Amino acid sequence: MRKSVPEAVLVTEWDEIDGKDQRVTVRWPSEHSFHVQEGHYSPLLFVESLRQALALLSHDVHRIPLGHRLGWEQLRATVNREALRADGSPARVVLRITHPSVGRRRLGSVRLTSRIEAQRAGVPLGTAELDYTAHPPALYDRLRGSHRDAAEAVARALPPGPPVPAARVGRDQARDVLLSPAGPPDTWRLRVDTGHRVFFDHPHDHVPGMVLLEAAAQAARSLVGQPVTPVAFDTRFLRYVELDRPCLLTAEPGPSGDPRGHQVHVTAAQDGRPVFSSVLIAARH
Repeated sequence: MRKSVPEAVLVTEWDEIDGKDQRVTVRWPSEHSFHVQEGHYSPLLFVESLRQALALLSHDVHRIPLGHRLGWEQLRATVNREALRADGSPARVVLRITHPSVGRRRLGSVRLTSRIEAQRAGVPLGTAELDYTAHPPALYDRLRGSHRDAAEAVARALPPGPPVPAARVGRDQARDVLLSPAGPPDTWRLRVDTGHRVFFDHPHDHVPGMVLLEAAAQAARSLVGQPVTPVAFDTRFLRYVELDRPCLLTAEPGPSGDPRGHQVHVTAAQDGRPVFSSVLIAARH
């Protein structure tokens, strides 16, 4: 799970249901400075839970060596906001995970598709489908080239720019803001603080996917201009986002009329090339 802080580990146990299905139990803390706000857990805590669960199962179930590097390609997820309500006690969430596709390649890479259904106290909490790969170290290093060393990448990282007002993006603290003003309306520079303990409890050689997802959620909140929570998102991770070069995010409204909330399209580009895109449904509180 690549977590160096024990408190950040959410998975408590897992067991086999059958040959393709596993059940993973995670524990969410009763309080959290980042993931609990306005009496609700962040939808991204669900994503972080499945991220940790899949990292565990990739080794224990699919026998992928621990040294392989996991990379996401596409994530489609929905959450039930009512099931995210924080009641002051730790939450026990059960993930049922199935793997409809596991493809092994000649050079040692593995491409997987996983489907997840989550429940909390018997109430549906969310669903997700994730396409991702696992690369052996030699191949990953070749793909990453001069950016392969995480410690060096963090040392070269651009300093975080000034944050937009925290309340504008649904945050209480400026340190949790991932957007910096960039000039044009509804366009921001990605603000990456490699000292942030939630996102960088260990060095990364690129911007983590969880940072991009949270930045997209903050961009949607800023665009809508009122308190909203992402309840669905379809996200593509197109390229690695480097720490040492600016990355620009843009948010645009999608078609109106979705009964679940506002549709927002968020895209990110680095060096003039698209690196990330997400279509979010942002529900009003």
